[in-house]
Amino acid sequence: MQDSQISLCNPSELPNIPSQFDVIIIGSGAAGLYSALSLPSYLQVGLITKDALKTGASSWARGIAAAIDPSDTPLSHWEDTLKAGAGLCEPEAVKLLADNAPGAIKSLLEMGVNFDRHGQKLALELEAAHSRPRVLHSGETTGKVLIDALTAQVLERENIQVFSQAFALSLWLNEVTGNCQGVSVLYQGYIRWVRAAAVVLATGGGGQVFSHTTNPTVSTGDGIGLAWRAGALIRDPEFVQFHPTALTVTGIPRFLVTEIVRGEGAHLIDAQGQRFVFNHHPDGELAPRDVVSLAIFCHLQQTKPDPYCVYLDLRPIKAQRMRDRFPSIIQACQQWDIDLFTQPIPIAPVAHYWMGGVATNLECCTSIKGLYAIGETASTGVHGANRLASNSLLECIVFAAQLSQLRINSKVNGGDDMGYHSLPVKQEQDWNNEMDTVNSIRQNLPKLMWQSAGISRSQAILEDAIAQLNSWRSQLTELNIMGYLLKATPKQTVQLNSDRAEQHLRLAAETLNLTDVAYLILKSAAWRTESRGGHYRSDYPQTSDDWLFHTLIQGDCWHKSGKITS
Repeated sequence: MQDSQISLCNPSELPNIPSQFDVIIIGSGAAGLYSALSLPSYLQVGLITKDALKTGASSWARGIAAAIDPSDTPLSHWEDTLKAGAGLCEPEAVKLLADNAPGAIKSLLEMGVNFDRHGQKLALELEAAHSRPRVLHSGETTGKVLIDALTAQVLERENIQVFSQAFALSLWLNEVTGNCQGVSVLYQGYIRWVRAAAVVLATGGGGQVFSHTTNPTVSTGDGIGLAWRAGALIRDPEFVQFHPTALTVTGIPRFLVTEIVRGEGAHLIDAQGQRFVFNHHPDGELAPRDVVSLAIFCHLQQTKPDPYCVYLDLRPIKAQRMRDRFPSIIQACQQWDIDLFTQPIPIAPVAHYWMGGVATNLECCTSIKGLYAIGETASTGVHGANRLASNSLLECIVFAAQLSQLRINSKVNGGDDMGYHSLPVKQEQDWNNEMDTVNSIRQNLPKLMWQSAGISRSQAILEDAIAQLNSWRSQLTELNIMGYLLKATPKQTVQLNSDRAEQHLRLAAETLNLTDVAYLILKSAAWRTESRGGHYRSDYPQTSDDWLFHTLIQGDCWHKSGKITS
């Protein structure tokens, strides 16, 4: 790190964030919020989120699955999840998910989440690859309603402190034991090291690594980047779920058209009106997401239509049912002069969900002691190679509830040697020249990933992309700004000299995280020479029993797990 000026600043200027907590949670989506609520109340919890509350992908979720109907069973839910996962689900993890789903719904109802009802009975919808209706909704804004309820609960808890606009830069590992003992945080112009007996990663996925995605701008793979650089075990990053139906109009952001409309009777058709998905799977539009997305991709490649899209025909659904059930879809289409009552709407697949992540056990423990992961950041074994629809919110709730069993010493050791009694260092930064490099990589990386590691992949294209990515990563690591991420000194508090410097450091950190997760995806996609679930190789189009394994990564070492058993 090179600085034009270094001086001491007054400790009283430090932002009001404690130097230690019992537990630090990074992320404020469903996984982070429910984790905070599940922890024992005697623990002091710091919940940090890099943006405002309620800005993560959880707010965009449409439904949550649970076998609560008398005619349904957790066993059936378990079987559907295993089938969708294409052989790579961990049966014990799926059992935990399915068995605890009814209890999760009960807990959410008690917290004030109002799910739709038919009379007094909870309404259940059918979604793709479910054998029966078991998906609960709250209008079209299930995720938002859930997040609102959880946020209200968190803000009422005296043992939980929330810090918005706080960015986690790096994990703090004990030099002797290797345990995670805290995190470096960029907050209100300061970089501070905050100690904790446990750190929970709940930062969501990394959809922004692709140029076409349903994910919000905050989804930059931060937790997975933090964990991988710290040496944690990463699992199955090649498996990315592409949602088959996003409204596709040139020049506008992709708008997710929920697959519930296909459960209600909407058809996928091409420009000639043919329901082409039946050529790929007997369930047609209700096949698993990976099948439908690949069917659309292949059809587009074969027919090369102009405009480059297929269509979702919602006219089989009664007009009043559409108005009652899907007003936001109607509104989105009307905004772009599309009348879905009289014409099909243009759609195409987009990156939606990351099945891979930081490897965890059933207790959410990662391979680093003291470090936990929940939600899309984690690879619990629940989703395998392809997530079953509406299991993502459920996974957040069920696995976050596992933290209720967390037993840690609430008196964090080593609190007296934090270094905060010392005067923090004030540094002047001038990163304007370096930001040209950062901005260029940030803009071009998603395009590279969509072209090379999108729905269809092949060895030559992947290798070219890896070479380009390695060049970008080398450029990034040589920048002075990266010293605050890769060579930071624990216990030293740093004050940045301007809001602009803080914005630059945050953008650099997000870009580093995106290049790291892109590297994990590309290398794993090139390594797995088969097609399975959310990973399709045009040069290896068949699924192979030789690859009935998880991809495991630690540092720069790739290897296979033990054989999956069912």
